[in-house]
Amino acid sequence: RPHFGIMACATIEEVGSTGVGALTITFLILGVSAAVFAYKAHSSQEQKRFYVCAIFFCFWSAMADFAMLSGQGWTVTDGCRQFFYARYVDWIVTAPVIAIWLGLVAGADFTDMAYAVVGQVVWVAATYMGSISVASEVKWVWFLISLFGLAAAVFNFSRAYDSASKSKSEELTKLYSKMAWTTIAVFACYPLVWLFSEGFGNFSVSFEVTMYCILDVIGKSVVGFMLLGAHDLLGDASPVSQREFV
Repeated sequence: RPHFGIMACATIEEVGSTGVGALTITFLILGVSAAVFAYKAHSSQEQKRFYVCAIFFCFWSAMADFAMLSGQGWTVTDGCRQFFYARYVDWIVTAPVIAIWLGLVAGADFTDMAYAVVGQVVWVAATYMGSISVASEVKWVWFLISLFGLAAAVFNFSRAYDSASKSKSEELTKLYSKMAWTTIAVFACYPLVWLFSEGFGNFSVSFEVTMYCILDVIGKSVVGFMLLGAHDLLGDASPVSQREFV
């Protein structure tokens, strides 16, 4: 069955072997990561909530990668370019979960986590709308809105969450800082990739897919294993003022 917009295009710029290879590797890495986190969660107590988040966003992203590998979850946008909307189905779910996950690590309050979640949802939804926009001026308005949402989330990660983490042990504060700034750096790269792919169309579909795969692996698997490496610290959920020192 033809995808929407396919009849208007004589040829379609589609993902090539490099992009397919990147999707395959990313699918395997995220799937294995989810399995490792699930195994660790099974033997954890206080730490289980952190691993549940990591299991979910790795597994959900692996599902999206499998859909794209299977030739599903795409359509054709203006300019006869293959557009994987499955990636946005991934991000609209996993980006808020990552915001909650970092909030749990930092010990942030509900209000700060809610602001970060809303920022993430606005970012992903507006980026999607920009991707499917036909009118150029509409596309760039959506892009600016997406940056506003991302900035709101990043502000919470770097200020409110960071402030909350300082009430924990010094080691946990350092762990949060490492996880948060890696995540912020990854999130900052997504709009750059979008700008030169769905935005200006300079990047090939394969290069776009490969870059998004690299960012997904770093932002989910790599940061997840940072948390796994500090397993013992995760049981330290009480503020410094409430803990007894001998």
